[in-house]
Amino acid sequence: MVSYKELGLVNTREMFAKAVKGGYAIPAFNFNTMEQMQAIVQAAVETKSPVIMQVSKGARNYANATILRYMAQGAVEYAKELGCANPQIVLHLDHGDTFELCKDCIDMGFSSVMIDGSSLPYEENIALAKKVVDYAHQYDVTVEAELGVLAGVEDEVSSAVSHYTKPEEVIDFSQRTGCDSLAISIGTSHGAYKFTPAQCTRDPKTGKLVPPPLAFDILHEIEKKLPGFPIVLHGSSSVPQDEVDTINQYGGKLPDAVGIPEEQLREASKSAVCKINIDSDSRLAMTAAIRKYLAENPSHFDPRQYLKPARENMKKMYIHKIVNVLGSNDKL
Repeated sequence: MVSYKELGLVNTREMFAKAVKGGYAIPAFNFNTMEQMQAIVQAAVETKSPVIMQVSKGARNYANATILRYMAQGAVEYAKELGCANPQIVLHLDHGDTFELCKDCIDMGFSSVMIDGSSLPYEENIALAKKVVDYAHQYDVTVEAELGVLAGVEDEVSSAVSHYTKPEEVIDFSQRTGCDSLAISIGTSHGAYKFTPAQCTRDPKTGKLVPPPLAFDILHEIEKKLPGFPIVLHGSSSVPQDEVDTINQYGGKLPDAVGIPEEQLREASKSAVCKINIDSDSRLAMTAAIRKYLAENPSHFDPRQYLKPARENMKKMYIHKIVNVLGSNDKL
């Protein structure tokens, strides 16, 4: 058993309470590689922001659980080395699908876990979430659960259609599970193709797809029923068109990729939404920089040569999200 506190990590309880009260959201950036971790830490330190570093089940299998534990500890020490005396870094499991996976992550030093039973029948979702909460809270690990289903594909999480969260269920669900935060479905979606062209309109001037608005009426109703309770938005990448265009320019094929408009995320950040998940934007920033570099430098083969601009591009994106979308800068 490894306690996250030994690694210098924190759970989400205090940072979420501050975010709800302060009208901003904590960035939750997925990572798979050292370069992503470095960029996240650099951005968080430079902006003086708390941050959630999260990994999916697939990312954990890719990176190795033991290596991830030391990467998380390294992230804390790296932040201190960069000048942040008291970094607020969470290591979070994104979309855990079984009790056993959540338990293993807790035992390996995660400070927060998500149990996603949203595809299960309501009572089974409650039972699974409560089982995880009962175990996690013994070690002061915070738990995120999910009510409602997001469409889209990201790692091993996949659903063809979304099912909006039912506001009338949130009080019962949160009380019976004891979860610390609740991921809801109000129209966000996983992946770089969050909406089909048929779901969108096209801007007559640019020809770009314009996605449908988020269901803020559902969010506001949930806020009324659970005042001050931490709400989480998954699938909230904006899919920056400049990164998509760069990828396509240098041999990629991402036609009609579309994300969540940043102005809607900015509005959500000022509500009870205190954690916003961003994964695809990081992948796009990294891939765009690598494709561009290799196309312009065809004789180069040292990974450091193309991963350095990739890291810088991700860092730039993370800083933009923290400062201009989530508002979590200068909160340390």
